[in-house]
Parts: sequence; C-alpha cells; structure tokens
Amino acid sequence: MNQVIVVPYPGRGHINPLLHLCNSLSSQLNHNNDTTIFTVIVTQEWLGFLNLDPDNNNSNIRFVTIPNVLPSELTRGSDMITFLTAVRTKMEQPFLDVLDRINDGSVKLIIADMHMLWPIEVAKKRNIPVAAYSPMSASMFSLMYHVHLLKLNNHLFAHVSERGNETIDYIPGLSPLTVADIPMIFQSGIGEKFKDILHDLSDVTMKADYVLLSTMYELESKPIDALRPRLQIPVYTSGPNIPYSLTEPNPNKPVYLTWLDSKPPRNVLYVSLGSFLSVSRAEMLEMASGLTQSGVDFLLVARGETTYLKEVCGVNGLVVEWCDQLRVLLHSSIGGFWTHCGWNSVKEGLFSGVPMLTFPLLIDQPFNSKMIVEDWKVGLNMRKKVEVFKADQIAKIVREFMDPHSVVRIEMMERAKEIQLICQESVGEGGSVDKDLDAFVRDVALIQNE
Repeated sequence: MNQVIVVPYPGRGHINPLLHLCNSLSSQLNHNNDTTIFTVIVTQEWLGFLNLDPDNNNSNIRFVTIPNVLPSELTRGSDMITFLTAVRTKMEQPFLDVLDRINDGSVKLIIADMHMLWPIEVAKKRNIPVAAYSPMSASMFSLMYHVHLLKLNNHLFAHVSERGNETIDYIPGLSPLTVADIPMIFQSGIGEKFKDILHDLSDVTMKADYVLLSTMYELESKPIDALRPRLQIPVYTSGPNIPYSLTEPNPNKPVYLTWLDSKPPRNVLYVSLGSFLSVSRAEMLEMASGLTQSGVDFLLVARGETTYLKEVCGVNGLVVEWCDQLRVLLHSSIGGFWTHCGWNSVKEGLFSGVPMLTFPLLIDQPFNSKMIVEDWKVGLNMRKKVEVFKADQIAKIVREFMDPHSVVRIEMMERAKEIQLICQESVGEGGSVDKDLDAFVRDVALIQNE
C-alpha cells in the first residue's frame, strides 16, 4: 500500500483546498483500483478547527498532528510576522519526527504547500519525490516566480501612493497590470516587513519534482503555458479544489437556505469577506447600513458580529455567522457575490456562475480582483467605485451592481455563465483537470502505467 504525505501551510485557505485535492486524487486512484493512504500533517489546533465529520470522512485520508507553532495567546491575525517566522523555523523538526515514525518505506510522495520550503528540502534529503502545491492562482504563481523582473524594472517595493498607476506588462503570460494590482507583499511598507521571511519561488521549483496548480487550464491557459517551459519540471492543474462534488441536497436544510428558497431568481447579494482577514467594526456597520439602504435582498456572513448587525439590517437582510458557501452560491436566488477575493472564494464564485463585487483586503486579493474585473470581466471593484466607505455610497453601488436591467450587469451575467460552464466541464470525466490528475498519478508512479 502506498502512502502520500501531505503538508499544508497552517491556514484555512491552504488546508481546505489541499484536502479537496486529496479527495480528488483518492478518487482518481480508486478509479484505477489502487489504494493509497493520504497522511495529512496538521498542527493540533487545526485538527480541532477542521471539525471533521466521520460520516463524510474519506477512509483513505488520515490526520497526524504536530505541536502548534504559536503560544495560545497569539494568533496569525494578531502577529503575522511572528506566525510566518514560526512556520518557517518551528515546524520542520516535529515534521521530521512524524516522518521517521510513519515512514515504513511506503511513502511514495510528499505534497507540500509551496509557501513552505523546508518540507521540499526534507523530501530531497530523504530521496522522496515531492510536489509543490500552489493554493493560489497560476497567474499569482507566475507573478511570484518572476519577482526578479519586478526588481529589475524598479517596481518591487514601489510606493503605491506615488506609482500605483504605473504599468507592469513584462510578466510572462499575464495581461498588463499596475503597481497597485500586485500583491501587497511586493509593495512598499507591508512588503518590506515580509522580505526577510519569504522564500523565492525559484528555490521551490529548483528542488521540487512536480508543481500542482489549484486552477483550471481553460481559466488560466496563458500563464500556465508560459510557466511550463520555464520551470523545467512537470506542471499540472489540479482543478478548483473546492467541494463541488459534495453539493447534493441536504435533508436537514438550514434556515438560510429556506430563506433563499423564498427569494426570486438572481435577486440576492451574498456577502462574505472570508474567515481570516476582515474589516473593522465601523466598516462592518457601514456595510450593513449600506446594504439595508440599497433595498437589495442580501445574505451577510459576519463571524462573531451577528447580534448588533441584526439590529442594523432590515427585513431584506439575513445575517449568519457561517454558511455552506458553495451551496449558497449555487442557489438559484443568488445574483451576486460581494467577496474579499481570496482565491478559494474566487474559484467558488466562478464555478457557480455568479458576478462578483470585489473588496480586496490583503496579500493576493487585489491581484485576484484585477483578474475578476479586467481579465474575466465578471465583476466590479467596490474599492475603486466607492470614494468614501460610507453607507450611502455602498447602497448606490449595490443597487447598480444588482440592477437586473443594467447592460453592464447583463453582460457580466452572460460572461459568468460562460466561465461556469468552462469550470464545470474541466472537472468532468475527460476534462482537462481529470486528464492532468491522471497524468500526475501515473508520472509519480502511484499507479503503474498500463
């Protein structure tokens, strides 16, 4: 029996897609009558956060824990630099201890999040094939891989306030973007704080044997085609790595789905700004007030903030602390998605065929927003539309975005449906993702070539 060791970066936007990849690979292998165990190594706190349902758990996926990287009083949100430093310096030895304990010769592959270099270095020292997994877009991967070009053109750590509109048109496979579009880790201020703790992606690809991109070829063909000859190692698309196969009807329908059932088609704006980086309480109040003033029906996810927000929102709004996001986005009443532009949320929005009102917060989100608005043309950028983040301006943009008679909205809806079809066909039997995953498991020799 073969074993694959999976090492996710300890963050929800990294762990969840890797778990969905494990499910996809497990299904691919089962299709070929092969049994492979995927051993996922997570910190103790993250095993608790995952809240695994034994009834839905894949028997070919097991979890092994290592100690938490931070003291309990610290969180990655409160001190990102300390957290990133701890991930880089404190996880390797516990990982080695686990690897020595569970590797009886059955480990055929390590899949490691590309944001951590040490698992790839360990794999090379132990002579175990290793795949670097990117939980971000292929476009983001290309931008990070070609960061030396930003430096060469004097755009690395440039001041957005002074040079934000300068064009960057030299990244292979990417359409032109601006300094304001690049990830904040490459901009002046925030970026300079991170430069000593982030590794170069060229180091990853020089030491890895394979690269897995959490995307679909049809969605990002140009950056993928540009990357493949440059990396000189096999590059595969692994699909959206979202729970699209788990969207069958739920016999215990939650209240928010019953509420959505009562609304007309494409009439509700779904609002969620992610599970990690969020907005201030004052901004959240302006959002809720603006949504209420717009007159548009909306479903707002506000973790830990529902009590006071329910008092602000009128009869047209429903506030919840959590929901099954993909199931909501696929509901017939959803006509728009106000999103922070985390890559997982972007993929779910595209897979569901829903236009997006973008509200990027940090890291790769401004770049994802640029792709949504300018490349795929399925959204509007709230931050560029609202001069002052106040309720009346928010209400105006929301009304315009959700106006069923707007030519702009009609065009976005049509384009969103086209991309939805592309995404769904890519993960079907014989689709590009299906073919890439099959090629991957054969190239790694998890199954024998026939």
